[in-house]
Amino acid sequence: MRSGHYETNSFRVFFLFILISNLGASDSITITLSNQFKKPFKHAEVIINNGFYTTDGKGNLTIANTSADSLEMRSEGHHNKTIAFKDISAGNEVVMHKEFAWTDLLTPMFYIVYGGIWLLLLIIFAETGLFVGFFFPGDSLLFIAGILSTSLVDSVSLNTGNDFLNLLIIGGMCSIAGILGNMVGYMTGNIVGPAMYNWKDHLFFKQKYLHQAKEFYDKYGGGAIVLARFLPFIRTFAPIVAGIVGMDKKKFGFYNIVGCISWVFSMLFTGHYLNSFMKKQFDFDLQAHLEFIVIAIVLVTTGPILINMFFGKKKQKETLGAE
Repeated sequence: MRSGHYETNSFRVFFLFILISNLGASDSITITLSNQFKKPFKHAEVIINNGFYTTDGKGNLTIANTSADSLEMRSEGHHNKTIAFKDISAGNEVVMHKEFAWTDLLTPMFYIVYGGIWLLLLIIFAETGLFVGFFFPGDSLLFIAGILSTSLVDSVSLNTGNDFLNLLIIGGMCSIAGILGNMVGYMTGNIVGPAMYNWKDHLFFKQKYLHQAKEFYDKYGGGAIVLARFLPFIRTFAPIVAGIVGMDKKKFGFYNIVGCISWVFSMLFTGHYLNSFMKKQFDFDLQAHLEFIVIAIVLVTTGPILINMFFGKKKQKETLGAE
């Protein structure tokens, strides 16, 4: 009897210990904090119910010993957020919306989040067809659109459930926008192109980009329409220059279609599948480092232009000096 009674008590003590341990564990929970641009809060100080917490390098935050029904979260530069504790589970991502800053306009995610696929199409059209669109980050937008392809097709109820088909849908829509944009640029060049060489610089027009596009076209001919798609600034003015010099419409149309499809799909597919590869092989999510990706894309795409601007002119001067 004593032995059975001892075993029963031992079981009760063990069960009570497990219960207490579980209750204690439920008093703390780890979540991930990010803003609406998918950027995690790295080493950020957050006030939760008047308590101070600091996130780690990945935006993870452990909330301990709280008995409140809801959490009131505050962080500098962000809107306050209140969330019911019952709606939070371990590993959840909690989004705190960042307050608007003018620098957000330089962030491709700003356009994806607030405009979705329709704003993306408008920017692709404007950047390749209107001389006022030279400052839009088309390459970065398409790359990020590839990463966020699922949410983009969801926003217009076109999600097929297949990543490849979703990319084809986005790519097809963006290609049409780019082709139409270039056609508008070509017609603009035909009509008002010559007069543009007398326009003064202002916020939405830069003479130097027009001249660079002309030099680029003279060097590469029809192929410039294809190559220009991959070069910021140049791609905005290349169709205008083609219109100015009277390039054959059928020839322009062919290079326009080939260049646009190549540009759009290479950027979309690279963004989507590179992100999938990095997550699978290295557990590295490109969404958390979009600012570095944007900088890298800008450097790669503008590098040839910058090299030509600085070193090309230097070589030209040296040649003239030797003569």
